[in-house]
Amino acid sequence: MANDEQIIIIKKNGGHAAHHGGAWKVAYADFVTAMMSLFIVLWLMNSSKPVQEAVGGYFRDPYGTAQQKGTKLGGLGDAGAPVKQDMSKLREDLMKAMERMANFDKVKNRIEMTVTPEGLRIELMEDPNGTFFENGSSQPTPSLKELLKILSGEAGKLPNPISIEGHTDSTPYSDSKLYGNWELSTDRANTARRLMENNGIRPDQVVQVRGYADHNLRKPLEPNDASNRRVTVIIQYVARPDPTPVSISNGTLPIRAASDATSVPADNHPVASEKKPKAGT
Repeated sequence: MANDEQIIIIKKNGGHAAHHGGAWKVAYADFVTAMMSLFIVLWLMNSSKPVQEAVGGYFRDPYGTAQQKGTKLGGLGDAGAPVKQDMSKLREDLMKAMERMANFDKVKNRIEMTVTPEGLRIELMEDPNGTFFENGSSQPTPSLKELLKILSGEAGKLPNPISIEGHTDSTPYSDSKLYGNWELSTDRANTARRLMENNGIRPDQVVQVRGYADHNLRKPLEPNDASNRRVTVIIQYVARPDPTPVSISNGTLPIRAASDATSVPADNHPVASEKKPKAGT
């Protein structure tokens, strides 16, 4: 028995496996992110072109200060719409475009462009001989046709709405009962509208045509001055959507506030059978 080998049995107590840690969570998060990216790409591939441009514009410029893309709301998100600090540049660009006119030197002193809270006001002022319209008439001169052709080509590239105003001096017509300064100011504004719509601006871009007669004189102390006779084209700022809820009058019909300024519908004035102009009107 002395030669018998002694059998030694060693027993080990099995412990719990070590903790696996959080590495799987990182891998799972990467997987979910990849899947989300895949679904976004698939969605964009089947989206319309405007949606693709808007989404792409947001990721290229989240604040909308460069390309003005990513939203249709007013302000920084307007695609190409001049904001207030850009109106001065627009004024310079329009002036450079107008300089292409053959007789620009003769009319440049009759053009005045001003940045106002409403937008860029472009005033085309008459002289005693009639620069842009025949005296006492809404018949445009060749200078006006050429000038509005250039202006329309540039303004038609913008999304901004446009208003057109007509003004006269205080010299009355011989028979103002048939045709007077109200009709003349409105007819001249409508003439400018038609010329601009035929040369580049969209039909829905003109939102107002206003006739003021002699109630908004450029020189109030000189009511008969020729520069009071003018047509004004206003390139307005793109309006922001109004977040204010509309008041309800009876539970069903909204109350809509009337505009402070009265606008005159285009081509809504009768044309007199005979005009009797007076010099200086």
